[in-house]
Order: sequence, then structure tokens, then C-alpha cells
Amino acid sequence: IKKDWKGGKILRGAVGFMGPEGSVKNPSYEAVCTGATGHVEVYDCDYDVIEDAPKDVTYESLIKHFFMFHDPTTLNRQGNDAGTQYASVIFCHDNVQLEIATRVKEELQALVDAGKVKYSGPTVSTAVVPATTFYPAEAYHQAYLENNPGGYCNHRMRFKAWPSALPPPDL
Repeated sequence: IKKDWKGGKILRGAVGFMGPEGSVKNPSYEAVCTGATGHVEVYDCDYDVIEDAPKDVTYESLIKHFFMFHDPTTLNRQGNDAGTQYASVIFCHDNVQLEIATRVKEELQALVDAGKVKYSGPTVSTAVVPATTFYPAEAYHQAYLENNPGGYCNHRMRFKAWPSALPPPDL
């Protein structure tokens, strides 16, 4: 995400887990992989805004980038990785982020329906929910691909630029 996102700058990022309220605190990777904790593997980041752009415009760019490298149509799966810990979820920190992520998800569904973008399936199943406590994964998971060149990655860029918006429907 750091090298491909052109909408801003990732200042700090960490892989880890978020789960439902009341879930196990500070779970291990092994516990999350059982599917029993309810946690999802996530990337938590702080970012800098696009020069002279409002923070919400930059956040929209980040959400669109997420959908460009992530398959939002596979519930509880990303590539060869399957299980509830691989659910497609956007955790939002405030109502503005919830509104933006929901709007972008709806826009993406319209683009899928119109055949402008293709994924594994026809329905964007990404959940857009309030953020909970972030628990960083163990150190060996951080910067994994930088530390393991050629290591397995279930994400790939599915398209290079966000398609233009669809014209409004005829009334």
C-alpha cells in the first residue's frame, strides 16, 4: 500500500487485528488464524493529506486505493487465504469516514454492475463498520514483504486508476 498509493503519504503503518467489542484482547496470530477470536487481519495507518486537499478527499483516495488492490467480492477470503480473519472490512474512526467509505463502496458496486471493473464475484461484500481496538501483529509480520522479498502476498493491483463515475440514470 505504501509504494502504490498516489493519493497521499503513509506516515506509519502496521499490520494487526481488530475484532468485535468484547473480543479477546491482544490475540496472537495463531489464535486469530483459528477463526475463534472474531478478529480480522487489518492494516492500520496514519497518513498525510494530499497537498492542499482536505483530509476527507485524501481518505476517499485511500479507500479507493484499498478497493483497487483488494477483492471486495470474496467474503472471508483473499486469494488463497480463507477464513473469517480474511473478511473484507473497512474499520472507520468517525462518522465522516463511515459516510465516505459507504459512498465509495456503493460507487464501486455501481461500477461492478456496469462492467467497468471486474472481481471474482458480482457483489461488493465489504463491511463498513466503526473501528474497535487495534492490536499489532507480532514483529515478524511487520513489513513482511520488505523483510521477505518474494514472500507470498494475496493482494495485487486489479486496476491502475479509478474508473470515471457513471452518468446519472435516466429519469
